[in-house]
Amino acid sequence: MTDENAKRIATIGVHGFTREAFLDALAGAGTGLLLDLRQRRGVRGPDYAWANSVRLQQALAEAGIAYRHVKALAPTTELRQLQYREDDRQGVGKRNRIALAPAYTERYTREILDPYDLGTLAAGLPDDTATALLCVECAAAACHRSLVADRLRTDHGLPVTHLDPASWV
Repeated sequence: MTDENAKRIATIGVHGFTREAFLDALAGAGTGLLLDLRQRRGVRGPDYAWANSVRLQQALAEAGIAYRHVKALAPTTELRQLQYREDDRQGVGKRNRIALAPAYTERYTREILDPYDLGTLAAGLPDDTATALLCVECAAAACHRSLVADRLRTDHGLPVTHLDPASWV
């Protein structure tokens, strides 16, 4: 049973959600703060125009959800290119990727996650609502947000829920 007054983490991607289902999923998880972990805060294509930074922030504000961009936890362009090369090698696109490349995971952890002060971040999260970690990919395991969430769980004891669009669309 989850303590509704304890810090907790949810993860969510853009792909697979409509704007309405995305907001419903966040509300269903009791989200009060969304941390945007994207380097570039835009999404290609008309189906996801709602997830571009300005529109997303407006929708979140209307839903009563605070927004913060945490660019320091975003993968660099070089790291994203490393993952794309692995996707190409495996013949998958980022919309149907199901796991991160081991080399990407190792480098993201060493270059970005390890040096980042997650203790300070965790201490500043709200106590009475969930904090959602946002990126683009549908499957949490195919996205760096899962690495951040796993570290928050293992090092800071925060429970993690991955929001799946199949449950909300």
